[in-house]
Amino acid sequence: MSDQSVVLHVKGRVLVAPDDARDELWVVDGKVTYDRPRAEAARDVRTIDGWTLPGLVDAHCHVGLGPHGAVADDESEKQALADREAGTLLIRDAGSPADTRWVDDRDDLPKIIRAGRHIARTRRYIRGFAHEIEPADLVAYVAREARRGDGWVKLVGDWIDRGTGDLGACWPRDAVEAAIAEAHRLGARVTAHCFAEDSLRDLVEAGIDCVEHATGLTEDTIPLFAERGVAIVPTLVNIATFPHLADGGETKFPRWSAHMRRLHERRYDTVRAAYDAGIPVFVGTDAGGTLPHGLVAAEVAELVTAGLPPLEALSATAWGARAWLGRPGLEEGAPADLVVYEQDPRTDVRVLAAPRRVVLDGRVVR
Repeated sequence: MSDQSVVLHVKGRVLVAPDDARDELWVVDGKVTYDRPRAEAARDVRTIDGWTLPGLVDAHCHVGLGPHGAVADDESEKQALADREAGTLLIRDAGSPADTRWVDDRDDLPKIIRAGRHIARTRRYIRGFAHEIEPADLVAYVAREARRGDGWVKLVGDWIDRGTGDLGACWPRDAVEAAIAEAHRLGARVTAHCFAEDSLRDLVEAGIDCVEHATGLTEDTIPLFAERGVAIVPTLVNIATFPHLADGGETKFPRWSAHMRRLHERRYDTVRAAYDAGIPVFVGTDAGGTLPHGLVAAEVAELVTAGLPPLEALSATAWGARAWLGRPGLEEGAPADLVVYEQDPRTDVRVLAAPRRVVLDGRVVR
């Protein structure tokens, strides 16, 4: 539990919103307040100085996932701690075969919004990661994961098709329409892993809420995403691995390898075109599996390299991301989840790589 006897006085510049910077806040009983506490309530005060943001968001992360599937709780804990040390205090877990509900009982670990376990077509995803099913069972599995998750469901929208030797859509249109409708009926949003082009129109027209990676966006589908308000989480630190993956598959799947290289080569242009069209863009690292945790600062920097204005890239892991996920930032009465930096991250997002202090539920954890 948080030490409720200590009052934190956070001074400097508190970035409550992109256009709202205040001189100070107080943390009393683990909550944010902008009212100076009474003297009797503030006998043990700790002062923190710097530039303060709400706890960062990694909107595509996998706690409990390793290269071969679920990992033990002690390894999951190390993953979550690596994210916390980087300032990530809110995670949208975009699919994990591990049961990480025990994390909810720990006030020293990031908060997790779960999408349940990936749902993939049979033999069309990484072994050990997903439920592997056929289209006739998609609605039932989506309902199952909608009930197990925290308001999200994760589909695998495309993967390599061994018959064609290239990336291909996993689900027929009628199956995804019925599945997304069922998720929405149960109050869950739906996202999908999509590297290539073929699955995107069907998924968006079926009512999907978000697409992960979205490297297959084109001038034909970008307006559709913008019109429907479908968000993307580009995971550029993961897309950086495409050339290595392509090299490994060159002999067996040359068409797939060439396709992966093309998607990689245009990745920055794709993200910038999506942003320019008004598509909501959020930060996600795809940590877990083979990628290490704690890469949120690197992903924000990648979005800036892609052409997003620094303030927009910052919002994609801070104010905007929290609003999209329905979680509070630094408003009055919110849980005191915040990160303090030595310099203004709005001026240079690389500042995010070196948090001075990390406060979770009102407790200084770094």
